[in-house]
Amino acid sequence: MMSLRYHVVSIAAVFLALALGVVLGASGVSDRLLSAVSTERDELGGRVQTLTGERDDLAAAARASDEFARRVGPAAVRGLLDGRAVTIVTAGAEVADRDGLVALLGQAGAAVAGEVTLTPAVGDPARADQLRELTAGLLPSGAQLPAASDTGSLLGGLLGGALLEGGDAAAVLDGLAAAGFVQAGDPPAPATLVVVLTGGALTGVDAADAAAVVARLAAELDRRGAGAVLAGRTGSADSTGPVGVARADSTVTAALSTVDDVQSGPGQVSTVLALREQLDGRAGRYGTAATASDGAAPAA
Repeated sequence: MMSLRYHVVSIAAVFLALALGVVLGASGVSDRLLSAVSTERDELGGRVQTLTGERDDLAAAARASDEFARRVGPAAVRGLLDGRAVTIVTAGAEVADRDGLVALLGQAGAAVAGEVTLTPAVGDPARADQLRELTAGLLPSGAQLPAASDTGSLLGGLLGGALLEGGDAAAVLDGLAAAGFVQAGDPPAPATLVVVLTGGALTGVDAADAAAVVARLAAELDRRGAGAVLAGRTGSADSTGPVGVARADSTVTAALSTVDDVQSGPGQVSTVLALREQLDGRAGRYGTAATASDGAAPAA
């Protein structure tokens, strides 16, 4: 007859066997898991290395392209705008972009008539009614605003009359500055061409509305003078960027030229070439975005 001790030993042996099996099984799983993780880590490390190399190659190519444009740009644009006066309207533009473009315009033979700096208040929907009333109040006698009711077109009509049609620029800009819509400064001399210079994609709840104001302002300035170019940084061709909003309206881009990489040397050269294109009665969409359907730059 089997004793209690025999049963206890038997049960203990069973549990010992089970425990040993668990340990051995866990060890096998752990080894396989560690091996899989190690393989995945090596693969991810390889991908990171590859992507880092590609990023560095792209950055080097961008620097080389920039340097090339800065070296050949002056020769490419020389004399294209001889005797032409250009006004620059900035809306969230970077100083470096503006300075590079001004230098290139001088090398093209153009005279920069002056600069108008718009403040963020221009694109604020909460101040749209105030801006509409102000455009009507500042309108010189005998001048006309466009039939459109949006603030971009109305402000473009007011500025166009003042900057391009020989209106009282000082009175118009003083009134806009007093209300906080432009920064105070010396009024520009009369001009025939305009560059509307902006940044990248706008952010915030009202970004699309603000981008639309800049786009429509540029379109109206184009109608008032001999031509205009709307130039922005990378990102400006997005749906919340002024260039993107302009390009979404074929009636706008049929007349207004747009550039979406003005922070680069090639983009600045494209902007000057696009002004020449405007004088020749043509328009195009240039840059590096997918919507730059006419290529990187206008034909010289």
